[in-house]
Amino acid sequence: MLKAIVITEQPASASVPVGYSLTMRCRATACTSLQYQWFYQYQSACCQIVGATEPDLLITAMETRLYICRINNLHKNVTFSNWVRVEVHPHIAKGLLPELWQGEPVVVLNPTAPEVKVGKPLQLQCAALGVPAPHYQWYHNGIPMKHQKKKKLLINSAKLSDSGTYLCCAANGQGEHWTDALEIHIGACLADPFFATDKVALLVGNNHYWNHPHLMAPITDVFELSLLLKRLGFRVVSLLDLNKAEMLIAVNQFLQLLGKGVYAVFYYAGHGYEHSGRNYMVPIDAPQPYAPENCISVQRILQKMQQRRTALNLILLDTCRKWYNPQCALSQVQPLEPWGNTVYGYATSEDAEAYEVQDGEFSSGIFMKYLKKHILQEKKVTHVLEDVLEDIGRDPLVTGKQVMEIKHTLKEARALTDPICTTGPTAELWGHSHELLKETLTFPCGIQVELRFQVVFSNVMHVSAKLQTPPPHVTDIRLLLCRPAEVQELAVLTDCQSDRVVSLLVSLYEQEELDCVLRLCGLQKIQTDVLLQLDLHYTQLGTKQRACESLQKILQKSLLAKLFSQKSSANPSCMVGQKAAATVCPKAAPAVNAAHERSSSLRAEPRHSWQCSNQSNICSEPEENDESDLSSLCSALQRAGPGQNCP
Repeated sequence: MLKAIVITEQPASASVPVGYSLTMRCRATACTSLQYQWFYQYQSACCQIVGATEPDLLITAMETRLYICRINNLHKNVTFSNWVRVEVHPHIAKGLLPELWQGEPVVVLNPTAPEVKVGKPLQLQCAALGVPAPHYQWYHNGIPMKHQKKKKLLINSAKLSDSGTYLCCAANGQGEHWTDALEIHIGACLADPFFATDKVALLVGNNHYWNHPHLMAPITDVFELSLLLKRLGFRVVSLLDLNKAEMLIAVNQFLQLLGKGVYAVFYYAGHGYEHSGRNYMVPIDAPQPYAPENCISVQRILQKMQQRRTALNLILLDTCRKWYNPQCALSQVQPLEPWGNTVYGYATSEDAEAYEVQDGEFSSGIFMKYLKKHILQEKKVTHVLEDVLEDIGRDPLVTGKQVMEIKHTLKEARALTDPICTTGPTAELWGHSHELLKETLTFPCGIQVELRFQVVFSNVMHVSAKLQTPPPHVTDIRLLLCRPAEVQELAVLTDCQSDRVVSLLVSLYEQEELDCVLRLCGLQKIQTDVLLQLDLHYTQLGTKQRACESLQKILQKSLLAKLFSQKSSANPSCMVGQKAAATVCPKAAPAVNAAHERSSSLRAEPRHSWQCSNQSNICSEPEENDESDLSSLCSALQRAGPGQNCP
């Protein structure tokens, strides 16, 4: 019986500058010797290339052409490779192509903004060099567009909701390159009563404290809010478990993306307190007891947000507002400028606690439980928060314990659902969370595994493996993802948090069964490339012997450390922060009894952390730093490449 010719290596398409020399390869196996012949397509004819009878074809690309290779054996069996396209770009700007170009994608054509009316087609186009030819993925407001994976983007009938930021990623095995971000306006945006020039959000959830009680709900609350804000057109970065330095870096990078007309949302869930009208967020590394200089002032952040001339500043604080040191000096709060653009949504009222419902993996803050119910409504943002306030007031679980509070100076009926209509270029790309990247790996035994990389939070990634259809000669297959040595020392999620993250991951994969999952946390701390190892254990049916094979995959640092650069320990004087001041706090008041229970597994627990000290009652509020220009911080935090969820 004659064996068929099997092509083991197909030629690859390429996108190159005119005059570029490249080699196309085709490999095949058979039981006899093989003969190769290359052809190219000219107009509608297939033309044989004289002398091109080797597996490798060296060409100097002068014009765009299609190529194919024919393989035959001594038994007159014939097969053909795939058609491949060598696209030639005749006009490449000087200096655009690196001197030692190795085939990595280089964008040579950025999309330009057309004038588009509602109901008319929207067409965008880009182009990139690459060997092999890059594949494309278009993004709208930071979210990958499901069916837009070609150089040309086409929306047959544009809607107002199609307004926003567009850009495209060109990628191949050598790397990736992103086009410039482009703002598209559908219809006459200025005819709308209110609109945003951009929508940017920073969400921080602190769960796993070093010196204070762990919290349950922030991980779920941040995740769910990020999905809802994306539906509203926000570019979102969501971060978990940050120390003080990391919180300052995230906040300052967030501030740099704000500008005139921008809608800005800042959400924090975790331990916190309020003293004399000033709110403080507690980082995970705050000592016990903590003092104001160990925490971050929310009012200082808001002052910086106002300086950026934003159209809407929405501050959502899902934290306690109690202060347990009545002997402390009064805080001096600097008044805000009267711009009429600020909204505070406090999860609880002054000198009270914010509660979370602890119900296994479905734990949620009381505030977020009702906020997610109303946030998508097309009404003034203060009216949305009023609906949340009323729902919390009707919840018997926190009756007499938690009442939401709203403070605002919003003079216009601005809503989170307002369209995005930017009149100029936006800031850098921000927030590519929840992207799903896939790659198929083939083990020597022939088993194929799909490796998936899911950014659930901007600093938490899940790597999962899904076994493809196994070959018939193996059975009893088991996959194992090994935790890389580079992340062994990083903080990992607690057991309760791990269960919670798994449930989030399942929701993303629509309850598809995965063979193994590895969680990489604290990605902002990673300073080197990470070597990931996938082990495969299986039994050979013929010999009944157990075998093991391993494959390794390098995760580039630029993919992991999306928001934070190597200079994450930037000079604190450049950041939103406080000067140190000696603070001594008395023993804490006794804990509040959270007695309301829905069932034996359902409890409402406050989000607070008790402070105690046996020293004298001397306490003072820290002064605020007078920050200088933040340009040095921006340069330190420049992204390594647009493919990461945070500038």
